[in-house]
Amino acid sequence: MNHPPLSGSRLVWITLALSMSVFMQVLDTTIANVALPTISGNLGAATSQGTWVITSFGVANAIAVPLTGWLAKQVGEVKLFTISTLLFVLTSWMCGMANSLEMLILFRVLQGAVAGPMIPLSQSLLMACYPPAKKGLALALWAMTVIVAPVFGPILGGVISDNWHWGWIFFINVPVGMAAAFISWKILKERETGLVRQPIDKLGLALLIVGVGALQMMLDRGKELDWFNSTEIVVLAIVSAVSLIYLVIWELGEKHPIVDLTLFAKRNFTVGTVAISLGFMLYFGAVVLLPLMLQTQMGYTATWAGLAAAPIGILPVFLSPIIGKNAHRLDMRWLVTISFSVYAICFFWRSTFNTEMNFAYVVWPQFIQGIGVACFFMPLTTITLSGLRPDQIASASSLSNFLRILAGSIGTSITTTLWDRREALHHAQLTQHVTLYDQASQMWFRLLETTGMSTSQQQAYTALQITRQGSLIGVNEVFWLFGIMFVALIALVWFARPPFTSSGAADSGAH
Repeated sequence: MNHPPLSGSRLVWITLALSMSVFMQVLDTTIANVALPTISGNLGAATSQGTWVITSFGVANAIAVPLTGWLAKQVGEVKLFTISTLLFVLTSWMCGMANSLEMLILFRVLQGAVAGPMIPLSQSLLMACYPPAKKGLALALWAMTVIVAPVFGPILGGVISDNWHWGWIFFINVPVGMAAAFISWKILKERETGLVRQPIDKLGLALLIVGVGALQMMLDRGKELDWFNSTEIVVLAIVSAVSLIYLVIWELGEKHPIVDLTLFAKRNFTVGTVAISLGFMLYFGAVVLLPLMLQTQMGYTATWAGLAAAPIGILPVFLSPIIGKNAHRLDMRWLVTISFSVYAICFFWRSTFNTEMNFAYVVWPQFIQGIGVACFFMPLTTITLSGLRPDQIASASSLSNFLRILAGSIGTSITTTLWDRREALHHAQLTQHVTLYDQASQMWFRLLETTGMSTSQQQAYTALQITRQGSLIGVNEVFWLFGIMFVALIALVWFARPPFTSSGAADSGAH
């Protein structure tokens, strides 16, 4: 049954409710990062053990997201979204109340699992409430919350853990989630989607859980265990590869697949999903790398590192609604080209970072990159969902979001590992030049001697400077590589074919 688009205050309220639920969930993926030392110390665990607080949520969430399409057909999109949001509130409260690391990890697994359907359903439900001409605006407003939340996460996490009990990181979800669930149900309950009873693909589900779970654990623990020099990582890699390959083969022949891989037969879905996943992989890698570099090498506190990253969210707040409002007049491929070009320029700009740079030198690339961010999510999501039937939107949205989230995890692992390897290489190269026979080294040590340093102090200070310089050169090389990759990605998006508004984009979700 088709429902007319919403208008007036009801449209404003539902946009706010759905956006806040997305903001809350995306925020939760990053807010715990800076609070890890506090949480670990409070619960009597090592910080390395504390990383499971993040890993456990990521694994459960990555597995749950692709199930959204199937679950939505069983209970209806509106009901599933409301239930997921309320369960997310409950599990958030349980996380805040945890008094041991084991208990917190268990509740984070539950929290990640119930959060799975929230992002894809918020997307399809929001689009269904807007008239065809304003679908772009709906997607732009939705994308804005996905962009801004990871920026606010570290700042909010730092402030809460510094000034209050770490449990408030999770407690703040309770009022926001309850309000989002109440408003969504009140406005959308009459617009419930039709039910399609399908048997569950048990083998597909088992392969998905094992394959994605093993892959996520491999990515999270790889750096700590020196990747493929570890038996555990090799075993996880083999289990993941075998499970995921068999999953693809099985799903292509399954009548009621848990993951609808036939969507990749659509050119625009494939181009959009690959572009948004690879683009997000590079973007999220930088989101993790920049604060890490500022805190470890430049002496920034967690709060100041968060503030340095925050300007990336300023321009999208103003540009996203303008772009969304005029989306029906624009070729999405040109918007994505602008996005990737700005990303490339900003990454090349960052590749000139040095140990003497001031706060403004860090902030300006972040601020300008906001243009690229504003032209990233909405156009690529529009391309991804174009040409699809209304009943395919929930499955398509969940599959593309799943791959995007997984790409973010891969980006984090690749970025930090690449940085470590390059830093080690440059550290070794720089150390080779520090000898008694090197003229520059002699001048350097004479300079340090004039400051009154002892020989051991001179050596310690020199080692520190070598580490900082090696780290900065490594960071610059990673940023340079990402800039080149964004230039290459521009070509990919031109394989998409207009029109980018279709039955799927016009009548998606809760119709």
